[in-house]
Amino acid sequence: MFRDHIRTYGTAPDGRLFRAVGGGRVRPTEYTEMRQAARGKVLSAEELETPLAEVPYCLRQAGISLWIKAGVDPVEAARRAGHSGAVLFRFYAKVIKGRQDQDNDRISRALAEQAEYPE
Repeated sequence: MFRDHIRTYGTAPDGRLFRAVGGGRVRPTEYTEMRQAARGKVLSAEELETPLAEVPYCLRQAGISLWIKAGVDPVEAARRAGHSGAVLFRFYAKVIKGRQDQDNDRISRALAEQAEYPE
């Protein structure tokens, strides 16, 4: 969809994907109106009654949480999200903490491998 949009409309001179009619920035109120209209076109009536995609940040947060749960290194997840490591750890500590058992297993396996093949 993004590729089609870019082929059809191009991008703003500074590379932004969406721009106002005159080429400037889309005002937050306009963005909210467009997002709500798009939400109404793609969600069912039942889904519209839920907070699903109610605010854009929810989707971003869900994506970053998924990366961390999938085992992406938190420093890499922070880089991809445009966060510092400190910001990632502050806001996603609960997700990272949930990986303690997996991380303990990784450490145990690494220690066992080290014991098998000492340098």
